[in-house]
Amino acid sequence: MTGNTIGILAGGGPLPFQVAESARRQGREVFIIGFQDFVDLDQIRHWPHRIIRLAAAGDILSSLRQADCGDIVLIGPVRRPALRDLRPDAEGARLLARLGRALFSGDDGLLGALVRIFGEEGFRVRGAHEFLTHSLGRVGALGSVQPDAQAKGDIARGVAVVRGLGALDIGQGCIVQDGLVLAVEAIEGTDQMLERASRLRQPGPGGVLVKMLKPGQEARADMPTIGPDTVVNAQAAGLRGIAFETGFTLLTDPAECEATADRLGLFLYGLSRAESQGAG
Repeated sequence: MTGNTIGILAGGGPLPFQVAESARRQGREVFIIGFQDFVDLDQIRHWPHRIIRLAAAGDILSSLRQADCGDIVLIGPVRRPALRDLRPDAEGARLLARLGRALFSGDDGLLGALVRIFGEEGFRVRGAHEFLTHSLGRVGALGSVQPDAQAKGDIARGVAVVRGLGALDIGQGCIVQDGLVLAVEAIEGTDQMLERASRLRQPGPGGVLVKMLKPGQEARADMPTIGPDTVVNAQAAGLRGIAFETGFTLLTDPAECEATADRLGLFLYGLSRAESQGAG
């Protein structure tokens, strides 16, 4: 597959369209497959696109080929559907059979298998981070608030927890307060984890949210994401700040994330490679 067009398989949120804008600035044509019930319908109407059901693999593949897509990007959250709700088309059923046991494994196994299958179908799967380099943060505090010694201890504890959970393909985040793990992220996602943690807050200084790529995770399909709403929700949960893995976490609006953190008095802290490996 040698087409010049970037095909974007778009779930929810603003990131698919940020990738599209970046690709266009690079002189690439863009075609977006918007997953029905997930993609932002107001934003996708400004781009060449089709809205297609998640399990309609035949339509997805034929649309990508008709649009002369060579590279594709999978970006934006979708809820993992139950098998009974998929209603795959004939091509979808064929791909489900090729997924085999990966369909019943964790997200990492499934996403890795999807990336492999798209490659076998002739497409080159690219990571959103290849187009959104400005959204990957930087090492250290992004705003005016710095984590103190206790917060850094909670960050280190959170890194160890996320690395342990991630190795089991459970989640990308956790919340730690004074060494106590208040919550870990599973299928519910970050916002619901924060809401849950707000009810578990202990007396004393607030806790810390840590977001990281899981060990061995397929970064081309599912990177951790932080947006301004994450910062607002962290403050509402009584947290002191957020730590993320620099270079492997997408900030949907870096400037607004930083401004929101400063306005609410939270730190937004980019982990160095040593810190994210638990060696900081």
